[in-house]
Amino acid sequence: MAFDTLIVNIEDGIAVVYLNRLPVNPLNSKLYRELTQVAGDLDDDPSVRAVIITGSGEKAFAAGADISEIKDLTPVEMYRFCLVSLHTCSQIENIKKPVIAAINGLALGGGLEVALTCDFRIASDKAKFGLPEITLGIIPGNGGTQRLPRLIGASRAKELLFLGDMIDAVRAEQIGLVNKVVPSAELMREAKSLALKLAARPAHALSVLKGSVDKGLNMYLNDALDFEVKNFILTFASDDRKEGLSAFMEKRKPNFTNK
Repeated sequence: MAFDTLIVNIEDGIAVVYLNRLPVNPLNSKLYRELTQVAGDLDDDPSVRAVIITGSGEKAFAAGADISEIKDLTPVEMYRFCLVSLHTCSQIENIKKPVIAAINGLALGGGLEVALTCDFRIASDKAKFGLPEITLGIIPGNGGTQRLPRLIGASRAKELLFLGDMIDAVRAEQIGLVNKVVPSAELMREAKSLALKLAARPAHALSVLKGSVDKGLNMYLNDALDFEVKNFILTFASDDRKEGLSAFMEKRKPNFTNK
């Protein structure tokens, strides 16, 4: 795959997508459109079992929206830009496979909002996070006010949103914004290790499981419990369930066919 703003490598069933607008990978409309296309392509590719999104270089995952593109937009033009970015984030969030954000540096504004769409966030010890929009007289417009409270709770989210301050990787882990912090040199190795472990899980069950969690979060509890049971029955009817239980009884490694 050849893109102007991204680099995509696929190996051993793991796709690594680099946001590639050095030095700090600002997010413009072209990057969002290319990322939307990549997310759809990877979701449809049966050879891809897990996805990692990271930033090129050492300075940033993505340091927010490209101010040079948006600073002179009219409100109507900015709304159109937001529709593009919102579509991209929804496309990433709805990938049926596990998606890992490997956060190698600054994840600010729109960059953090992209990371919030991923299932896991692993951070370099040099990473910094923030939603500084309030300091510019605006608010986040790509999911920051909605996905962040759902992840870390309303009070802690408001602290980041209302103050607009940056936090380091240690604080991000303390509040549940990231799953794990590792030394910078080990970031991609750690992300790929997790991706390979996820790729070894039965793909059909993992896809149903991801949908159960993500969609269930937006339901009333009783509806979500009913949704979970229906999804459980889908997996119970699969060939992989038969293989998994047989392998357990026979004390051997299962050979899942993802059916």
